[in-house]
Amino acid sequence: MSVETREELLALKEAGRIVRAALDAMSEAVAPGITTAALDAIAEDLLTAEGARSAPRLVYGFPGTTCISVNDEVVHGIPSERELVEGDLVTLDVTVEKDGFMADAAVTVPVGRTEPAVRALLAAAQRALSRALAAAHAGARLNEIGRAVSYSAHRDGFNVVRELSGHGIGRTIHEPPAVPNVYERGARQRLNRGLVLAIEPMLTSGSGHVVEDADGWTVRTADGAIAAHAEHTIVVTEGAPLVLTAA
Repeated sequence: MSVETREELLALKEAGRIVRAALDAMSEAVAPGITTAALDAIAEDLLTAEGARSAPRLVYGFPGTTCISVNDEVVHGIPSERELVEGDLVTLDVTVEKDGFMADAAVTVPVGRTEPAVRALLAAAQRALSRALAAAHAGARLNEIGRAVSYSAHRDGFNVVRELSGHGIGRTIHEPPAVPNVYERGARQRLNRGLVLAIEPMLTSGSGHVVEDADGWTVRTADGAIAAHAEHTIVVTEGAPLVLTAA
């Protein structure tokens, strides 16, 4: 969607605030021994208290409040009784609906101590997101976002998950346009002021190819390599974007 009124902007900001609060609460609880279902319950309680709903459940019937993906799982992991162990990477992906508006963000966090290579991947994902946000200004072309992500990832020695992308958002989860994480020659749409986007680099230490599990939801790296995911929902402006899901 494109924001046209102050009321729409305020509603989007409220959805973004709830997403951030859920991610912060879940991240704080990440520790060896906790289950992904317990992390999901933290988000569910918070959303209920805020009068918000899980957008993936509402729109797609996803079997959880949030998507929680571990290690080689890139996106759409289903919360379960799986216990996190020292050294795991867990991606927390929260999409909220409040009063008809939606916001989406994700972060990958380490479980306890991790190896330097893992920390490097996490830092690279955040850098790729920062560079993508810097490219997302009114008048820029859509493919400049993908160029920024892929340039940043390759500079840091990692690969982009090419088959997954960001997206427009606002009134539902996935709206036009798709936001590639690589430079696509055909993605030449100019970004207009007020456009709402979910920008989400997904990086891996492996090839970047993915497969879908038999559960019909979980997407993991084809080669078993670890992955990291960083995402914000933004509103495009003439300068730096308005990040709705920032801390």
